[in-house]
Amino acid sequence: QVQLVESGGGLVQAGGSLRLSCAASGTILRIGAMGWYRQAPGKQRELVASISGGTKTNYADAVKGRFTVSGDSAKNTVYLQMNSLRPEDTGVYYCRADRVTSLRPAGTQDYWGQGTQVTVAS
Repeated sequence: QVQLVESGGGLVQAGGSLRLSCAASGTILRIGAMGWYRQAPGKQRELVASISGGTKTNYADAVKGRFTVSGDSAKNTVYLQMNSLRPEDTGVYYCRADRVTSLRPAGTQDYWGQGTQVTVAS
């Protein structure tokens, strides 16, 4: 089965940095794109950043210039470097892999990680 495992969340003071990692495991043949979403209490889940084709990136306006998404296609891993963190960045950060083609299960589908908590104290 395909699984996404996130790591790197935690508690940080405003202005600090964190680096999130997400590794996809399983009989994966191809991943179309990987990215990060976040969900703050009482709010909908929103896109933070994504990467496809190894170089094409997309960012939410709120994080441009502060966050950097990168990937290692050989390891099926995506990273999110978060700098200049603000209290409004607090939330559960979810990794997502789009258009994952695998042998087990056979086919192509999207996957979510279990989420990692990021808390930014003011």
